[in-house]
Amino acid sequence: MKALADRPRAADPRPIKGPSAFGSDFRRFWRLTFVMAATDFKLKFFGSVLGYLWQLMRPLLLFGVLYGVFTQFLDVAGNGRYYPVALLFGIVLFQFFAEATGGSVRSIMNRENLVRKIEFPRLAVPAATVLTAVFNLSLNLVSVAIFLLISGGRPRLSWLALPPLVALLALFAFGLAMLLSALFVRYRDVEPIWDVALQVLFYGSPILYGLDRVKAKAGDGAARLIMCNPFASIMQESRHVFIDPSHLSATVGLGSRVLLLVPLGIIAVVFALGLWVFVHEAPRVAEDL
Repeated sequence: MKALADRPRAADPRPIKGPSAFGSDFRRFWRLTFVMAATDFKLKFFGSVLGYLWQLMRPLLLFGVLYGVFTQFLDVAGNGRYYPVALLFGIVLFQFFAEATGGSVRSIMNRENLVRKIEFPRLAVPAATVLTAVFNLSLNLVSVAIFLLISGGRPRLSWLALPPLVALLALFAFGLAMLLSALFVRYRDVEPIWDVALQVLFYGSPILYGLDRVKAKAGDGAARLIMCNPFASIMQESRHVFIDPSHLSATVGLGSRVLLLVPLGIIAVVFALGLWVFVHEAPRVAEDL
């Protein structure tokens, strides 16, 4: 009996699994994501006098400065109607994208205490960051709609196309959020690199200027190149369906419906890559922090 007890045990052929990205219960994953997002959204303005109005003030202040500069000193508005509202709309969409992706970079590290001590679906952390940004975007879109109506715009059936476009932008942001949050755990250079990338994205997208100006001054090739960027194409199409049809659609900017597959393909690749990287890194996140 002693000899049997001293005999080394055979290795268990089953691999030991660490905490996964989704966990074992998708309902628990979604519930945890929603609770974390709602809590962050409420705590963001906890104790402030104006509360949620601060979420509306930030894009409005930036809009005021940019509108004064680009209408009084520079002629870049283009031929689209309601340029001030289109400018505000572009700023709101970009701030959502920057908040969803930039906030996700450090999201895993900011939840280090939870990641190290509690076994829960790791993907809920960046997902909650993106969902919080969606909550903020919903508030800001209300202000954009009010400004549009005050400026003379009217509700149109094309407004129904806006939610799918916003969902597509959120999907793109979520793919990047998964990728950035997973990579930052190993490589701290991700944060400054992404900060620079966001600045390039802001000025490289037709937020401050009209796409028709790009076509007139730099040619159709430059417009197509800009529209290959998923954020730029979604924003331009959103202006077309929500602000006014006088703003060029993404199809016109690209020059062909077939070329719409380029930004859509980039979104699919980024989402798939981000999901694969995050799922691969999730079991070792606690050890790498």
